[in-house]
Amino acid sequence: MEWTLAWRLFRRELKQGQLVLIILALTLAVLSVTGLARVSERLQVAINGQASKFIAADRIINSPVPLDDTILQQATMLGLKLSKNLQFNSMVYSGDEFQLVTVRAVDDAYPLKGHIELASGVTDKLPLPGELWYESRLAALLGHPDTVELGNSRLKMGAALSRLPDAGFNIFASAPLVLMRLDDVPATGVIQPGSRVTYLYQFVGTLAQLQAFETYAKPLLTSSQRWVDVQSGDSPIASAVQRAERFLLLSSLLGIALACAAIGIAAQRYCQRHYDVVAMVKTFGASARQIRILFGMHLLLVTVAGVIFGLLGGFLLDALIMLALPAEIAAYSAPVLCPLLLGVATGFISAFMFSAYPLLRLLNIPPLRVLQRQLEGVKLGMWLHLVLSLLAMGLLGWLYSRSLTLTLTVVASVVLLGLLLGVLGLLLIRMGQSIGMKTTNPLSLALAGLRRRARQNALQLVGFSSALVLLLTILALRQDLLEEWQKQLPDNAPNYFLVNIAPEEVSPMQTFLQQHAIDATDIYPVIRGRLSAINGEEVITSEQKEQGQRGRMGISRELNLTWRDTLPRHNRILQGHFNQAADEVSVESGVAERLGINVGDALSFVIDNQTVVVKVASIRAVQWETMQPNFFMIFTREAMAPFAYTSMASFHLNDNQKNVVLELIRQFPTVSIIDVGAIISQLKGIVSQVSLALTLVLVLVVMASALVMLAQTEAGMATRQRELAILRTFGASGGLLRWATSLEFAILGFVAGTLAVIVTEFSIWLLKTQVFELNVYAHWAWWLIAPSAGATLVATLGLWRCWQLLQKSCGELLKLE
Repeated sequence: MEWTLAWRLFRRELKQGQLVLIILALTLAVLSVTGLARVSERLQVAINGQASKFIAADRIINSPVPLDDTILQQATMLGLKLSKNLQFNSMVYSGDEFQLVTVRAVDDAYPLKGHIELASGVTDKLPLPGELWYESRLAALLGHPDTVELGNSRLKMGAALSRLPDAGFNIFASAPLVLMRLDDVPATGVIQPGSRVTYLYQFVGTLAQLQAFETYAKPLLTSSQRWVDVQSGDSPIASAVQRAERFLLLSSLLGIALACAAIGIAAQRYCQRHYDVVAMVKTFGASARQIRILFGMHLLLVTVAGVIFGLLGGFLLDALIMLALPAEIAAYSAPVLCPLLLGVATGFISAFMFSAYPLLRLLNIPPLRVLQRQLEGVKLGMWLHLVLSLLAMGLLGWLYSRSLTLTLTVVASVVLLGLLLGVLGLLLIRMGQSIGMKTTNPLSLALAGLRRRARQNALQLVGFSSALVLLLTILALRQDLLEEWQKQLPDNAPNYFLVNIAPEEVSPMQTFLQQHAIDATDIYPVIRGRLSAINGEEVITSEQKEQGQRGRMGISRELNLTWRDTLPRHNRILQGHFNQAADEVSVESGVAERLGINVGDALSFVIDNQTVVVKVASIRAVQWETMQPNFFMIFTREAMAPFAYTSMASFHLNDNQKNVVLELIRQFPTVSIIDVGAIISQLKGIVSQVSLALTLVLVLVVMASALVMLAQTEAGMATRQRELAILRTFGASGGLLRWATSLEFAILGFVAGTLAVIVTEFSIWLLKTQVFELNVYAHWAWWLIAPSAGATLVATLGLWRCWQLLQKSCGELLKLE
């Protein structure tokens, strides 16, 4: 019986349109998660796939010793492709000339991703046996020989290298690079016990294969072995990919939050409309159990309908977006099961958790309400609704993002938003109490209406403002993120680095750059040094810690140090002041956080077997994506005066200036010139792909915002209908009511827009400082645009929803009651 009655009630109210809004809200929540999860994961896989060309693989294990064969066998069993590489430094000779080089020895599978770039163009081939491929500056340094000696072998100088796909971004690696076959290494006799060699094992496979291999291999690696992917380290690629993924997750979470808000508002309105129905059914003898089953089944039917439509819409959205994506992105496949399960979980969690409070109030309606309509049963505490809503949002956020930091940031922002908007909204609306009940003009009537519905309008204000805040947050953050990248990667971003400039060459180099009108950065001195102690406590490496030595964890390699009289561009002081005294140093914020360094700490460095002790004067934020020379430690000139140094700089060349490089090589043969143009192009490609992703998620958030506003407007229609009937009875004209209604909604929208800007600026500050690590600045244009847009949008929405009521006569309005 209950099932039959629930089905009949579901069909009747579906035809009448009472369930359309709540089903739409559920559909949008599920669609947002399913579709956006598919799109986000596809874009993330594509972005990582494109970026992985920088390491010529999906994953790398970097080791100073040969890797255990059992790990490699497991990789083969999982179906991963494998390439084995060696990298080491050695001397090459040609007659009386010799030069230190970085040797890269590769097998036939190299490169697994990307292509080798020669001076003559891109190639898929490798050096022949007994042959070296070399950087062009090596030939100039050795006098353009036909062959060179490497250990016990004489190797032919083959093709000139332009770039390897995994050459990386180590601009301080000043030794020329040579490429040879792995099979030729034993004959050289260079690799001996104790030799400093880096073994590189590169892997390519599907996401599932890589995850399975990571789970198996990572616990088996020693502290000296590193698991590397495109997000490892502080590289420009890592930062761009990480920020893109964080934004996609944030956008999705805000879309879910908006859809859930619409569900809560629509469910509350639905339950309010059924107070009389429950009271009447109870007077006819229905038990509390029967009513719970009836509306529980009804809610289940609504949820199932919303989930089904949402899943279909999500996969349709993904299919449509695939058609618009570039072929290289659409080629990447996204998982199906995970978005499907997330969509179903979202539908049921949001429906039941956000509907629980209004449904409990509905079930507690007393039968006496049929005689006294003001009765609403047991007044359950709003704290229950708040707790259930926050639990649902937190659970959905964690299920989707698996990021506790991001989830807590969104939940905390929602709590603060609700408190701030609730208090401010109620105060601002109650300011209209002095206006009175005059109906002589539309403005007075609108303000009187705001006063009469102070509590309801405060809730409406929260709904409108929440939608505007989340919409502005996504819009502003998207714009700021893209502008930040564009500022860091302008068209004239440095695409060449000059390294190993001798002190006597600094002045001639500056003259050369000026004569050729080259846009170059400052020339930075570079000194190698090792951090040895922090506040007198010796720093140790992870290997030393494993051996039982005591001390503070430090950096296991030498650092490139510099000095400056002024703060470099794209650096920002977070704490303290830039160096003034001779014994002061400025530390990059990432290193400071990792090593627990604070302003005022004493740092000891070993430079050329001498100990230098300096005090931390400041902590700096560094934008590593700028392709400018950046350093962890910046000293004063006085502190570094006793030590020998070389210098470095970066500059930009247009395509029609490439001949300048050859002239520069001839004039400064000992200076290393590193072309990073390919990295610039790849970074811009990633930014372009991310821009597309940001636009897609913005569209979905706009849809969710519109649905919240529609649900919030619908929630007050019953009260407004009764008031219009009364005002019509007392002789108010249709024109007066239309203007008053428009002005009332416009005032709500204006206040909502103003409050939204305040909260948005706070949310943007929180997200930029805690999640995205971007520069913070005010959006002054929003202070004019948001209130005006809020007033126009909410007034239009309210007038459109009330239009049919405003056209009716007094008698027709009373009949609707």
